[in-house]
Amino acid sequence: MFVLSMRRRLLVLSVVLFSSLGMATQAIAQGKPPLRIGFSMALTGPLAANGKAALLSMEIWREEINKKGGLIGRQVEYVYYDDQGNPSLVPGLYTKLLDSDKVDMVVSPYGTNLIAPAMPTIMQRNLVFITLFGTNVNAKFNYPGYFQMMPNGKEPAVGLAGGFFDAAMTAKEKPKTVAFIGGDAEFPAMTIEGAREVVKKYNLKVVYDKTYPPNTTDYTPVLRAIQATNPDIVYVASYPGETPGIIRAAREIGLKTTVFGGTMIGLGSASTKKQLGPLLNGVLGYELYVPEKTVKFSGVEAFLKIYQSRAEKEGVDPLGYYLPPYAYAEMQILGQAVEKVGSIDNKKLIDYIHATKFNTVVGDVKFASNGEWEVGRPLYVQYRDVKGNDIDQFRKPGPAPIISPSDMKSGELITPYQEASK
Repeated sequence: MFVLSMRRRLLVLSVVLFSSLGMATQAIAQGKPPLRIGFSMALTGPLAANGKAALLSMEIWREEINKKGGLIGRQVEYVYYDDQGNPSLVPGLYTKLLDSDKVDMVVSPYGTNLIAPAMPTIMQRNLVFITLFGTNVNAKFNYPGYFQMMPNGKEPAVGLAGGFFDAAMTAKEKPKTVAFIGGDAEFPAMTIEGAREVVKKYNLKVVYDKTYPPNTTDYTPVLRAIQATNPDIVYVASYPGETPGIIRAAREIGLKTTVFGGTMIGLGSASTKKQLGPLLNGVLGYELYVPEKTVKFSGVEAFLKIYQSRAEKEGVDPLGYYLPPYAYAEMQILGQAVEKVGSIDNKKLIDYIHATKFNTVVGDVKFASNGEWEVGRPLYVQYRDVKGNDIDQFRKPGPAPIISPSDMKSGELITPYQEASK
């Protein structure tokens, strides 16, 4: 009886000691200062719809990681400012984050035109910089701490356009001519520059190659000028505010071509899908995620379920297919790197990220030496059988089968455009 009693007492004492030790460890962790991550994001202005969706995705990651104890024993906090989609504000905001707010780390704003102005400040301080949707930004800087969350491959401008032409050239009647059109801005210019390189591989003759002013509202004259050259492929590089007008103009003039589409930014958003509805049919468009059976990234469906459950209340894109998974994956990579390195030493983090393949909700990500993805895989889909303007039809396979890349292909290209648009 005495032995048994002593054993019980020792057991109880052990439980108390381990519990006390656990509480003490937790208290120490809670006593550590938060790990503060700074950034700017477009929360007003022309890029606000995507900026707000990115912010919600980043918040979901932060909440989840903090429930697990944070990073290296520190709770994660964000310090961010609205850059209004205005590149001129970005350098001052990042200087404020680093000098006044004393953040521990930074990530980028959304978009090419906003990332580039932050680069000099980042480079001066030798910081790790994971960036969100910039096209070929590091070509100008060649900065080793730059890492891009956009699946365009080692040569991003070429890789982004390449997927479109890989899909377009599967047409039964092989195209021979191409027309290029895009806005007079940095992203369209770089994308079309890459497309010019790609068409050489396919021996396509360029019959039209012009830009339109950023403030264009009527695209009918532009499309009529293109139609006059009778191209087999019409390749468009456009921003979200321009894309619907270009597609409407193509339908209005009855554009006759084999393939119509391109890197038309905005097609991935629910608002554009709802706005255009059946006018999308036949377009060979650029997406980053669609719920086709050939796309199975670990964790993406679980993430989208959480995101979509909060999207309406937050007033952001209800589908979350375009930017949100990549904004979440950006933070996944940063978090995984900090945990493995065990510190926020920028040199060690840069070296680790270069050497590592990361598992994320957008698939495995390995960065090339220039900070772009080692292997690109932009998705090009051909919209078809879109009926009405209900976005729920896009929550399941069918309306946007993948034509390229080949390892994710879920449908065949229908041509010509006039036939596919019916």
